[in-house]
Amino acid sequence: MKTKYFPLLSIILIITINSLTSCKKNNDVTENPKVTNVYAVGYERNGTKNIAKLWKNGVATNLSDGTISSTATSVTVSGKDVYVAGVESIGTKGTAKMWKNGVPTNLTNGVYSASTGSIFVLSNDVYVAGYEYNGTKYIAKYWKNGIATNLSNGTTDCFAQTIFVSGNDIYVSGYEVSVAGITVAKLWKNGVATNLTNSAFGMGWSLFVSGTDVYVSGSEINGANEVAKLWKNGVAINLTNGTNDAFGESVYVSGNDVYVAGYESNGTKSVAKLWKNGVANSLTNGSNEALAWSVVVSGTDVYVGGYEVNGTKYVAKLWKNGVATNLTDGTEFASCYSVFVTEN
Repeated sequence: MKTKYFPLLSIILIITINSLTSCKKNNDVTENPKVTNVYAVGYERNGTKNIAKLWKNGVATNLSDGTISSTATSVTVSGKDVYVAGVESIGTKGTAKMWKNGVPTNLTNGVYSASTGSIFVLSNDVYVAGYEYNGTKYIAKYWKNGIATNLSNGTTDCFAQTIFVSGNDIYVSGYEVSVAGITVAKLWKNGVATNLTNSAFGMGWSLFVSGTDVYVSGSEINGANEVAKLWKNGVAINLTNGTNDAFGESVYVSGNDVYVAGYESNGTKSVAKLWKNGVANSLTNGSNEALAWSVVVSGTDVYVGGYEVNGTKYVAKLWKNGVATNLTDGTEFASCYSVFVTEN
């Protein structure tokens, strides 16, 4: 799903010049109030098809017209431009897509199935991680300004889920299905692959680079259940004890704090979770199925996107500091897959 880099714009302070009037001296210092914009993407069904959605401060915009099923998987903002990655599907074939300010561009031609995982913008360059079928296997790849680079050679199925660019280095995480049928969590740096798991089934879902440290969140099977994991520079940290299935879907680093959003089963239902420095907090009470897909931190505020079942349908959700807001009314299936926050 999925994860994702959410850089913050700097706060701009405008200091007014002290002035004298005929009545009084004005020594007040005025500053522009902080404006926070919260972007979220995902989908909402129209009864028969998924419609790719962008919510800005809770107000929805359709990215597709609903004639073809589509889903938005990731969002980022650079300056005044809003970039969204996603997929549009006809039958079993998906076309990898991106939208810039609502205008779509196809990354693949639709001959074979393809999808995107995340989008990242640095300067004027737009990077999208994803994968495309070649007729026999799925190829992990990323697109830079629409031009594809393959990360795998097509001998096995391989999937790129997330991308992060730091300086001149391009990091991608995902997973590969080995010849033996084992799913291996992977990290690519400038196209060179490193296995995060070996003998156990593992997946990388999200990554974040902070200075010289590279964080990847995901999961690994302990023999019976999925264990939510965080890898820091390739060293694994268990977020759960393996009693029940759990997944680390998104990672974000703010200062010395490392946040992971995901979910853990309570034995009957999945509970949306947020781990801060390895300590778990439940976002839902476990009475309904719920998943957290994305986390971003802005100042002292922590935003998480996901969904919760209302009994019959998935309701797209946004949690701010643990308090939930519904993005959809629950009449149709919907989910939030990615969150991005800007401050001006």
